Amino acid sequence: MWLFKKNSAVLACILAVALPGYAARAQAVDIARNDQAVLDMAQAFKLGERKQLPQLLPQAKGSLLEPWAAYWELSIRLDQADKAEIENFLSRYAGTYQEDRLRAEWLVQLGRNREWATFRMQLPLYRMADERSIQCYALWSDYLTSDADVAKALQETWLAQREPDEACADAAQELIKARKMPAQAAWLRARLGMENDRLKVTTQAIATLDTKWVATVAAIYQSPAKYLNDKLTALRPQTREFVSLALIRLAYLEPEDAALEVEKLRWRAQLTGEERSWIWGVIGKRAAQKGQDNAWSYFQKGQLDQMHEDHLLWAVRAALRQGHWPQVQATIAALPPALRTESAWTYWHARAVLAQKPTEAVRAQAMASLQSMAGIRGFYEQLALEELGQRTTLPPRPFGPTPEEKDIARKNAGLQRALYAISLGLRSDGVREWNYSISLHTKGGMDDRSLLAAAELACQAEVWDRCINTSDRSKALIDMEQRFPMPFKAAVLARAQSIGLEPAYVYGLIRQESRFVMDARSGVGASGLMQVMPATAKWTAKKIGLSDFTPAKLTDRDTNIAIGTGYLKLVLDTFQGSMPLAAAAYNAGPSRARTWRGASGAPVLEAAIWAENIPFNETRDYVKKVLSNTTLYAAMISGQPQSIKARLGSVGPLDATTAETGLDLP
Repeated sequence: MWLFKKNSAVLACILAVALPGYAARAQAVDIARNDQAVLDMAQAFKLGERKQLPQLLPQAKGSLLEPWAAYWELSIRLDQADKAEIENFLSRYAGTYQEDRLRAEWLVQLGRNREWATFRMQLPLYRMADERSIQCYALWSDYLTSDADVAKALQETWLAQREPDEACADAAQELIKARKMPAQAAWLRARLGMENDRLKVTTQAIATLDTKWVATVAAIYQSPAKYLNDKLTALRPQTREFVSLALIRLAYLEPEDAALEVEKLRWRAQLTGEERSWIWGVIGKRAAQKGQDNAWSYFQKGQLDQMHEDHLLWAVRAALRQGHWPQVQATIAALPPALRTESAWTYWHARAVLAQKPTEAVRAQAMASLQSMAGIRGFYEQLALEELGQRTTLPPRPFGPTPEEKDIARKNAGLQRALYAISLGLRSDGVREWNYSISLHTKGGMDDRSLLAAAELACQAEVWDRCINTSDRSKALIDMEQRFPMPFKAAVLARAQSIGLEPAYVYGLIRQESRFVMDARSGVGASGLMQVMPATAKWTAKKIGLSDFTPAKLTDRDTNIAIGTGYLKLVLDTFQGSMPLAAAAYNAGPSRARTWRGASGAPVLEAAIWAENIPFNETRDYVKKVLSNTTLYAAMISGQPQSIKARLGSVGPLDATTAETGLDLP
């Protein structure tokens, strides 16, 4: 249960600040009993056992985590609680994360029940104000109260959601029926659901127009070709919109088939230019995600300004893959301003300009653009440095937090509760409260020095993920020892060097995998520092001669490092020492990495272009971050400037003279 045994002095210090006279009161209050009650309540809340929570609540009185206990007990029966009881909780725990979280849940309930007067009273007291459901209810309330023109804001909020949402859908339905919002908003939402394989998003959007159409949409999802080939399709209502959904679904499944279908005369004549452009955008996107060399040609068949921003991003990637620099430049220029200024697209736009032998004036502009983003903060920032003829070096360490700054962080009640919750094994709850405490203060102006002091508090407690993530928020002050800590340094360096792995690569991967949380466990079952799957661990243990391995040992530090580094070395050797390919294989599996490198005849790509074309969002981000991390860790370990491009190299299919090994890698 206790994860801070070797840091008990730090925890005791936190408790002493949180509870004056704690040592004296400990004689009268059984702290272990209180903590066990909290743990039991957390489990009961997770399992939805309503009856146990009120029975356990009195035993949690006096615990540092009492606000959590009270929150669980009320949250689980919020639909039955009366207004006075809820307001009493909000008053008693004013200023806490638990207060704000319960208020958010209450606001959603008030919106769902159309209790607008109470909703409007409570909304200004909700501090984080970042939940889209509440945003939609707030817009709906404004419309009902003052007939405010909220259609544009509601549409933007609704379309930005990836999952079904009752609040936004209900608000949209009312505005559509009142003719305050165009029905096209629902069709756009339905398109996004269909092209992202989220049937519930599509059916919910269609239901806002007519519930009778939901069955048609479900049939289209199951068999788009059958719908398109039905002779009666042209006679049915909303033919254009349903045909668009069918072609989008077909594009998701088989982009080549969709390309042939959309060219048919009957669809070309029936669909609008906007609908055809969107469909070509989906076809191009899916072809690009499959690594097809003809992907860019599909984007050319539509109008870029009538495609979704996600289509445009894949159009850029497809053009990069083909080395079509003028198209890269033109497509990035068509992106919405907020996307266009992101580091990735600033970098590739400058590269596209420079690749076309520009005039000195245009070249100077491109170099100035690179200069504006160059630095060590991320993958593209480091690449920009190298385009400017520089390498990754570490900034000077800022002056550490003063005693006064440390004391403020130590006395922050939210941070205290967060660390205590994590120490009891309630990691997800503790992490949420920590993040809330940092974000809330950031909104109010927490400066860099305060962030570094909070990060140091987490570092001292060896809660490395909060140490890293908090320090990452500082803007002008960069403490590399906080952002890129090296726990277990002797063990990691010794193991990496003994099997021929660059220690910086191991650290770069662990930082991305688990943030050095030894008992980390992913949703798919990967465990420990290096997030190894049980089956992979068992296979690797045999390969490296670890005879006494059992799955229970995966959270043991040295065992996890031995198996994780052993597997990483096998993967790296299989992919001929390519760090980007090995990172992709470690995250998404060797078979996918082999597919993504391309078959014989596929182009050999600059690895940064190859990484940008990885079809999985998670793996694309993972590869870039692991390589960026590795470069920075190498600079820390060696004390010398480092090149990210040297670690990236190029990626392409195996040549005829190279045999691939390790085909049995799990």
